[in-house]
Amino acid sequence: MYPIIRMTKELIKFRNAPKLSLDDIHVSTHRCWPVDIDMFGELNNGRTLTLYDLGRLTMGYRMGLLAVIKKNKWGMTMAGASVRYRLRVRMFQKFTMHTRVIGRDDRFLYLQQTMWRGGKATSSVLYRTAVTDKNGIVHTQKIAEALGYPDWNPEMPGWVKNWIKAEDSRSWPPES
Repeated sequence: MYPIIRMTKELIKFRNAPKLSLDDIHVSTHRCWPVDIDMFGELNNGRTLTLYDLGRLTMGYRMGLLAVIKKNKWGMTMAGASVRYRLRVRMFQKFTMHTRVIGRDDRFLYLQQTMWRGGKATSSVLYRTAVTDKNGIVHTQKIAEALGYPDWNPEMPGWVKNWIKAEDSRSWPPES
């Protein structure tokens, strides 16, 4: 089940937080609850991705992206993700999540999220996401302008460029 109560809590918690720019990092703290664990007593990998939603949506709220999406009758969609899991998060442990927009190309925004516990990264995900309208994908320059950052287009790290290149070489549709 989607954590509606947690999402509501995050939006209330950050409703008066300072606005974020496209280069800022949204930081939030969470706890692994019994509903989050798998049969091994640790944070379930699928639930990890659901919890990452909390960071992305709250960051989008603080950046003004959700308001821009609503105003323009746009939507958002995920177009790809690459996840690394490295350290277990067990029931009742607290962890901190960092969420940031890492760059863009013409069609997609690239976001990085990490979970941290005790100063160590537990997991990290790179997302390719798009803003959509009735005609398809909205050009990222239009999004940057709508957010008040018309010149925002940072150089993407090499590892992100490598991932994009690898994704572009992947066949679609996949073989059955």
